[in-house]
Amino acid sequence: MPTSQSATASAAVDTPTDAPTDTPIDNRLDNLKELEAGLDHLQEDTAPARRPVATRALLPLGTLAALLSLWQLFAWFASPRVDLVPGPIEVFGTAAALAADGRLAEAVATSLQRGVFGFLLALGIGTPLGLLLAASPLLRRGVGPLVSGLQVLPSVAWVPAAIIWFGLTDATVYFVVVMGATPSIINGLLSGVDTVPPQYRRLGTVLGASRAQGLLRIVLPAALPGYLAGLKQGWAFSWRSLMAAEIIAVGGSIGFGLGSLLQQGRDLSSMAVVSCAILAILVVGIVIELLVFAPAERRLLRRRGLAPGAGR
Repeated sequence: MPTSQSATASAAVDTPTDAPTDTPIDNRLDNLKELEAGLDHLQEDTAPARRPVATRALLPLGTLAALLSLWQLFAWFASPRVDLVPGPIEVFGTAAALAADGRLAEAVATSLQRGVFGFLLALGIGTPLGLLLAASPLLRRGVGPLVSGLQVLPSVAWVPAAIIWFGLTDATVYFVVVMGATPSIINGLLSGVDTVPPQYRRLGTVLGASRAQGLLRIVLPAALPGYLAGLKQGWAFSWRSLMAAEIIAVGGSIGFGLGSLLQQGRDLSSMAVVSCAILAILVVGIVIELLVFAPAERRLLRRRGLAPGAGR
């Protein structure tokens, strides 16, 4: 019996008291690390391989070539009058002539500068108003229907009033652009706020965030997808409003834009000039979408794990 007690004592002495032991916290951390590694591996396996830029451009370029071919065939066989239905050859020739004398570059630069500046003005007005309506349900119920009504109001309806108020100046154009784009930005922001789960707001309250902090640091970042959609729509409305203003408000101190070029083609009864202006308006809109909004949307979706699949 003494022998067994001494053996037990010696074993207790030999066993280090500071030997590492697995605690429940360590086990949970290890499980979390394994889960994270598994999710990363799953994401790598399911992430679509990026296609080369040349491959991604083949389908749009092929579609464009097919449309131009059909347009040219229609111009050749459906209408013998080139002045009424010019084909791509005639239109591109007119565009080259307009580019050579500088009118096309002047029109694109003037309209693009007006569109961007007017959109930024609408952004600076629409975002604070949208946040104010999102923070006050009572104010939203009172003003929200008016904002929706302004969104569906044709922008061209503002042109006569703007001419009376501001004359034939750039202020007329900017006013029409702002009135066309601001309601879309406000409604886009409100739509994004409506999709934010209410748990986010409660979490901010629990963490001690004030109402303004919760709106700016929690709700607004969570509403970015809807807000970005509103910005895209706001740009579309601003670009359309700009064209309407430039077509109607001609003369005075208003510069020469794409709308003015379109109106000039109508005055000259030159369908080639009209077609050239329409194509220029279309191309500018596509370029802004591809260079500004599409990359921002992809980056936002990728950061949130919502990147579109390979088939899109």
